[in-house]
Amino acid sequence: MTQLTRRIGGAELEVIVADITMLSVDAIVNAANSSLLGGGGVDGAIHDAAGPELLAECQTLGGCPTGDAKITKGYLLPARHVIHAVGPVWHGGGRGEAEALRSCYRRALELCQINQLNSLAFSAISTGVYRFPADQAAEIAVHATIQALPAAPLVGHVIFCCFSETSAAFHTDVLARYGSPCA
Repeated sequence: MTQLTRRIGGAELEVIVADITMLSVDAIVNAANSSLLGGGGVDGAIHDAAGPELLAECQTLGGCPTGDAKITKGYLLPARHVIHAVGPVWHGGGRGEAEALRSCYRRALELCQINQLNSLAFSAISTGVYRFPADQAAEIAVHATIQALPAAPLVGHVIFCCFSETSAAFHTDVLARYGSPCA
């Protein structure tokens, strides 16, 4: 269910509560760990839904550092691609966690531009077992995305796909301050 939609520049940004593995978009953004070999939460759900070919491709990528992202095919997912973004583990905010999280959103949009992708759905990176405070993560997610969109003009639709109503409310509150409502 859509919580809020805003037009910012040439892109439509939307907040929804949904299962990210069910979305038909060009790419979904996985809240991955640095091994890229699957894990719990959304990472495990994406790997399970995509099938064993996703793990096989991830095994060829050599992992990924925190704050960066890598792209794979989507395999059995409705999404054509998976962008694996490695968010930071929360240690109280004094170890560069905010900048690493911002970097995940920037890198995901860069990969969309490079691969000529128009639509993507972000999971709430680092807010699960990595314990990044969900309100702060939502603020960073929306701001970083808006700031990165001018460098990714091919991206026309961005979804912040939240697993909980609480996460969606945080994203909605931030996004409501920007852009024009969509009809």
